[in-house]
Amino acid sequence: MPADYYELLGVERTASPQEIKKAYRKLAMELHPDRNPGDAAAEERFKAVSEAYEVLSNPEKRETYDRFGHEGLKGQGFSGFSGVGDIFSHFGDIFGDIFGFGGGGRRRPQQGADLRVDLVISLEDCLHGVKKTVDVPHAIKCDSCKGKGTADGSEPVTCDACHGRGQVAVSRGFISMTTTCPRCGGQGKVIKNPCKKCKGTGLTRQISKVTVNVPAGIDNGMKLRLQGKGEEGPANTPAGDLYVVVHVEEHPRFMREGTELLGELKLDLVKACLGGKIEVDTLDGKRDLTLKPGVQPGELIEIPGEGLPEVGETQRGRLHLRVQVEIPKKLTEKQIDLLHQFEEASTT
Repeated sequence: MPADYYELLGVERTASPQEIKKAYRKLAMELHPDRNPGDAAAEERFKAVSEAYEVLSNPEKRETYDRFGHEGLKGQGFSGFSGVGDIFSHFGDIFGDIFGFGGGGRRRPQQGADLRVDLVISLEDCLHGVKKTVDVPHAIKCDSCKGKGTADGSEPVTCDACHGRGQVAVSRGFISMTTTCPRCGGQGKVIKNPCKKCKGTGLTRQISKVTVNVPAGIDNGMKLRLQGKGEEGPANTPAGDLYVVVHVEEHPRFMREGTELLGELKLDLVKACLGGKIEVDTLDGKRDLTLKPGVQPGELIEIPGEGLPEVGETQRGRLHLRVQVEIPKKLTEKQIDLLHQFEEASTT
């Protein structure tokens, strides 16, 4: 008679799913082939406790076993595992948890590829933010097969390499771990009769227009991520993301340094000497500015709040205007006479 599954795991018949899993994890650590190399008895017991866990962790199989025993499971076509590799593939999540291989064998849905587009904006767009539309070449579901990838209404079939689990066992020396099935790409199914239009991918190419909300304060080279706007995944899996790389055009009047702007302020000789109210260019337009008398060439005049904000902030940096005093190349006789009078007054 085959051994009782509850006795193999060392649990009561009333044990909870958590107790059953805990018992199996403990035994699996003790009996794992990597820890018992060449021990045939340990390997056979490893197979036995794994078979017990497979039955008792499944509510339907457990109910059948409790009512009809081993014969009842055979009547449902259950025949245990074909070998150690089959166990690793089936319970990859548990062995991943025990031996530190990360995520384990739970098959995660594939995601479509991420896409990248470049977007050119002006410095003014950086100040206020802007909505832009970009053309994105990408894949969409094939209208002929509705994204299935199969022809003539057929369906994908279970992958015979991983038996539909999307994971296969890989041995590296004394270490065994699970990895994505190379034949089905983790889908658990393969296409025997591919769609002629999409060649079995379930996808065709087109160009879509996508609206991008560019926030105020964005800087050159920053990326915007639009979730789910990338390539659609194969066989109806989730779409990837779209990354929009922002490029800021050079401005004819201002240079940018983070939130600060640098520009030039051209003054004639009289205004530089006497000061007073003038009108200056800012990124927002023109504004009035009062100059102190005697502004020097090369001097920086700072205007708070006329720079740029950081992304997500409202406070703006400063505008720095470097003074350039323009000396006239041609003077009238009256201007020359006045300058001579100025010179004489300066020496007395």
